[in-house]
Amino acid sequence: MHRPSPIENRLAAELAEARPDLVDRYWAEQPGARAAVLTRLWRALAHEPLPWVERRVRGAHGLVVRLADGRALHGPHADPFATGAYVTAVRLDGTSYDDPARLVTDLGWPHAAGLAAESGHSAASLALSRAGQEAGSREWPARDWQWEQRVVDGHPFHPNCRSRPGFSVAEQLAYGPEHRPVVRLETVPVPAGECLLTGDWPEELRDGGRLLIPVHPWQAAHVLKGGAEPWRAAHPLLSLRTLALPDGPHVKTALSARLTSSVRDISTYSIGAAVTLSSFATDLAARTDGLLHVTRTLGAATADSPDVAAVLRESPQACAAPGERVLPVAALATTTLPASPSWLAEFTRLALTVGLRLLDLGVALEAHGQNLLVVLSGTGAPLRLVYRDLADIRLSPARLTRHGITPPELTGRQITDDETVLRRKLFGSLVAGALAGTAGSGPALANALATAVAQLPATPDLTALLEEPLPAKALTLMRLSPQVPGDQWAALPNPLTGAG
Repeated sequence: MHRPSPIENRLAAELAEARPDLVDRYWAEQPGARAAVLTRLWRALAHEPLPWVERRVRGAHGLVVRLADGRALHGPHADPFATGAYVTAVRLDGTSYDDPARLVTDLGWPHAAGLAAESGHSAASLALSRAGQEAGSREWPARDWQWEQRVVDGHPFHPNCRSRPGFSVAEQLAYGPEHRPVVRLETVPVPAGECLLTGDWPEELRDGGRLLIPVHPWQAAHVLKGGAEPWRAAHPLLSLRTLALPDGPHVKTALSARLTSSVRDISTYSIGAAVTLSSFATDLAARTDGLLHVTRTLGAATADSPDVAAVLRESPQACAAPGERVLPVAALATTTLPASPSWLAEFTRLALTVGLRLLDLGVALEAHGQNLLVVLSGTGAPLRLVYRDLADIRLSPARLTRHGITPPELTGRQITDDETVLRRKLFGSLVAGALAGTAGSGPALANALATAVAQLPATPDLTALLEEPLPAKALTLMRLSPQVPGDQWAALPNPLTGAG
């Protein structure tokens, strides 16, 4: 067995207290969890514009990453679209590393300590997540939240795919969707005059002149430290901070913890824009000939603080007719789908049809596997799409106006006419994210794209997708560059042409 790291030992000790029956399975899952995180890290070392990398040399027996300080990393060829854990070890100047945290530590780059700690936590938490799975059926679940809880490994390309620093083992078991808990949401009472409220706020979340704002129990315990009251039971979804009430809407809560790369609070800007964006996007979706539904924002409120805020959103379940299922794209890999070789191409065509049509109109979706959902027929055919969480989309007033559409009265980061920004937003999330994660490899993605794009109308955006390198967020570089605001980007080899 590999040499346990301090974080692996710490989680094992906590697990022995919380769930002693899972300890052996946790240790058995640890090598595979390390490999999964190391594979994601190797993708970054092979493809991201890291300033500490001088050049990359691809040879018959693998990839050599030569560093600016004279050292060299040796590993297998890196498929930027592969989702399997195919990297079990890499060598740095002759020393073999199977532990991603130890590798990042020994690379010694600026801000590496934070990434090392988080990648170590990611591997340990991923082993915990895998250990808690029941041997079960791949048949279709009945409820939308059950689909979300089947996604065990988290982000398909981020080394911090399961990083949950600040969460004890008991809290991961109590709140992590892959552990299938029921979570008791709480509420914080705030005088209505001190709140920003958009949309409708239900009577059950009002108390005289006060609004009751739902909060996650982790937030109540660690950030608010008191003053919250129990409210309703709910089921955690892919994002962990968003939960499904059994009888209706989804509740997006503030969660001031660093998960993957970000602290998950809810900005005042997002609350103020929520209903305006929802109404605008609902109207725009009507231009897709029924291929897209956007889940409506019912209400959003904040106590003028990113730590106390919530958004109530329509459940995607409302978009499914009898006999249909709606599930996040990230969950497609967890179930048995039709064996037809054309299925992936059909889904790819549907996703690109919708994404490119909206982009041409002037809206770039953040269509990764968590925000983008697909409605499947009773036989598993992809019928239409559902999109949720509009907080990170981009709007182009110039494109909208060109099509006779009045832009919403918004300002700020969501508004841009920069074509590079708009294309990066859609292509990086949809093609390099949702579609690549579903395909699982570069060749599979290339085959699906080649079939799908032949049926799409020619636009400048499609030409850019076909001929230019494929943009993807440089997730590891972003984590190693906390002084640089906003997104940073990698140019991946185009799966259709190899350009990159």
